[in-house]
Amino acid sequence: MDFTVLAVGDVVGNPGMERIRRSLYRWKKKYGADFVVVNGENASVVGMTPEQGEEILNCGADVITMGNHTFKKREIVPYLDECPRILRPANLAPQLPGRGMGVYETKIGNVAVIDLIGRCNMDYGPDNPFLLADKLLKEAEAKLILVELHAEATSEKLAMGYYLDGRVSAVWGTHTHVPTADCRILPDGTGYVTDLGMTGPRDSVLGIQPRLSIANFRGDLQERYRWADGPTKMEAVLFTIDTDTGKCRSVQRVDLVDYSEPAQTNPRR
Repeated sequence: MDFTVLAVGDVVGNPGMERIRRSLYRWKKKYGADFVVVNGENASVVGMTPEQGEEILNCGADVITMGNHTFKKREIVPYLDECPRILRPANLAPQLPGRGMGVYETKIGNVAVIDLIGRCNMDYGPDNPFLLADKLLKEAEAKLILVELHAEATSEKLAMGYYLDGRVSAVWGTHTHVPTADCRILPDGTGYVTDLGMTGPRDSVLGIQPRLSIANFRGDLQERYRWADGPTKMEAVLFTIDTDTGKCRSVQRVDLVDYSEPAQTNPRR
């Protein structure tokens, strides 16, 4: 029996949320996805509110993962403890609220999702994600295990994929907002992709108005980052997993770009 997992790249701003509203349930139905994981840490550009989290879940997500912007919206703090379907990186400081692994009941039995954050080129030093992954795998009582690594360096993500190959069903990366063309099944049967990409404005720099990023790299006076207008996209990867063996049978990109929709307009600040 096959079990399909749809993993959706980082949702960015109101345009990303609108794309989730319009397309997530439809995409889930189109591809017959049994389980959907969405990275939501940029739903407010930096951070996610509880209301945005609830909306993503209501649109068809089973689990929302977070990353380095987890706590940028402080109203999320109690929600992380209250809602088991929201995960923050497990290797952040243990005194922080929330959980980094969840085990969820599905039609084929328990499915575990582990959220980790990388250390290479990031702004701070979380615990070693490789060593913590070993510990969490011993605790995960589940038929299938899915792992997200929210990381900057492609080498760190690839290393994690090979490190967990044969021990989990799928490993994917997030954070760079740029989709990678390396969907594959690793030698011992783990599905892998270095980065899912993002859900939000297509004509942007990682979802942000290009002029704002250009000004930052030029060294100009900085403005508050705002999402870009125009057509949006949803970048995602579909993993098909054999439930008898726990090994991945196929990894497929299922990206969506809508050129016909009306532009989203930033509110005046």
